Amino acid sequence: MQKDFISIADLSGEQVRRLIDQAIADKARFRAGELEASLNRRTLAMIFEKPSLRTRVSFETAMTQLGGHAIYLAPADIGLGSREPVIDIARVLGRMCDGVMARTFAHDTVVQLAQHAPVPVINALSDMLHPCQAMADLMTVQEHFGSLEGKTLLFVGDGNNVACSLAMACAKVGMEFILACPEGYPMPAEAVESVRNEGGPDCCTITSDAKTAAERSNILYTDTWVSMGQEDEKQQRIKDFGDFKIDSELLAAAPGDAIVMHCLPAYRGLEITDDVFEAHAETIMNEAENRLHFQRTLLHTLIADGGIG
Repeated sequence: MQKDFISIADLSGEQVRRLIDQAIADKARFRAGELEASLNRRTLAMIFEKPSLRTRVSFETAMTQLGGHAIYLAPADIGLGSREPVIDIARVLGRMCDGVMARTFAHDTVVQLAQHAPVPVINALSDMLHPCQAMADLMTVQEHFGSLEGKTLLFVGDGNNVACSLAMACAKVGMEFILACPEGYPMPAEAVESVRNEGGPDCCTITSDAKTAAERSNILYTDTWVSMGQEDEKQQRIKDFGDFKIDSELLAAAPGDAIVMHCLPAYRGLEITDDVFEAHAETIMNEAENRLHFQRTLLHTLIADGGIG
């Protein structure tokens, strides 16, 4: 049993598929008013070093819908790693709460929390990975196409934490992942190696030719060029990524049934044009909503069921 949810690499392909299938089923049960409130009197501690609309609202709403409660812990509340060591925070929260969710800068912070907290720990984003986003993304793809295997996802932009988690998730379920990025912005070499070890040498490609890659891609995906903590690089990044955006020209190169996805927030006119965003807004908003539905299933699985089996 997997006590924590830190990286998709920790799960088998079957576990990934089962979580997605369960999230889709639970979403239908919730909408029908049939989902059990399985976390009555349970509490989730939510640690935020980085602010977020979707992460906070989705986790807090999920706990409420399951009959539990969530506590928001801002940087000033706990002084993570400064006023108090991560190891002590993990042990204290593990004695008072039933689960911990952390949205941090350093990935090692989430790892330490998981190592020392006796309760489940969820990586809600680190500078290295964003597994909850990737799982909600594949849930959205499966709902749209009916299946995942054999699909190709083109990520246009920076080889960032979202890209790394998506690449691994794709490898786990038999999808191909392509990163189209400018020189100097690929995924870390160790991340690429890990993905290819999982799915084979052809499951992960890095290219500078987004248009050719789009011709065989079912999903065109993008994210902001400037993540939190990179503000001092903003002008250079805007210059470097200028040709790596999803616009009508790139979309025209893709198959007619291709969909566009964005993990939000979107900076229209930069990584995606306004017309393309609005034409695919329903899919993008389904993707955002599925953060709630996937994470609700994840919370039930980790806290009520005792782990990912």
